[in-house]
Amino acid sequence: MSAVEHDGRVVDALRVEHIAKRYGPVRALGDVSLSVRRGEVVGLLGDNGAGKSTLVKIISGFLKPDAGRIVIDGEQVALQSVVHAQSLGINTVYQDLALIDSLPVYRNLFLNRELRRRPLPWLDDRRMAREAERRLDEIGVSIPSVHTPTGQLSGGQRQAIAVARAVGAESRILLLDEPLAAMGAKEGAMILDLIRRIRDRREVAIVMIAHNYAQVLEICDEVKLLQNGSITLDRRAHETSVAELNEVVVEEYRRAREAISRG
Repeated sequence: MSAVEHDGRVVDALRVEHIAKRYGPVRALGDVSLSVRRGEVVGLLGDNGAGKSTLVKIISGFLKPDAGRIVIDGEQVALQSVVHAQSLGINTVYQDLALIDSLPVYRNLFLNRELRRRPLPWLDDRRMAREAERRLDEIGVSIPSVHTPTGQLSGGQRQAIAVARAVGAESRILLLDEPLAAMGAKEGAMILDLIRRIRDRREVAIVMIAHNYAQVLEICDEVKLLQNGSITLDRRAHETSVAELNEVVVEEYRRAREAISRG
């Protein structure tokens, strides 16, 4: 695990402090704090509506918090937009992946960041294909060819391409929204291996939303359980278990049922 030094102090790559967000009368987040260092994966768990996606959208610059602050490498920042966040090295891979199926893999890797033959405006396809092969090889992604239409790849391969694109954009902080959703055991293991290699080789700080507790405990250094907009469990991965996580969630359902029965 690595960290950045700032004025002689070791600081977190990302720290969010006391973040709150409301949508009218609905509280999406209330006083949420977390931190992640380079070469570290933090797992963000919780049921639908717990606030996970809202928190990721705030860190990615898509939403502005009502309260709290975001600190990148020891410096407080006020994110103005997704583009602003990307300029600071924050990139997000959402569940829809934002890939264009008809384009070859190398074009998707350079989507909106295409290389051109300067001073001419033409796309430099040969250089992009060559660079795409290098990038995928560097993080151990195996596909038939960078010239393969992306729509012909498996779900796991498509996820790997989306992650590789974010990493190739000089990510320092990578936000993964359900990267293992709807995947079988084999493809899920492939993505976990990819995340592990990125963490270890590139020393990227990673925040991963997930539902599968066993997979989270396998890959993550820390786990945070969000319930009703608040973090109710905050542990190093080796200090908790699937059983404990399940028990916390079951207790939440029990309290909810009791509240409903009381009217």
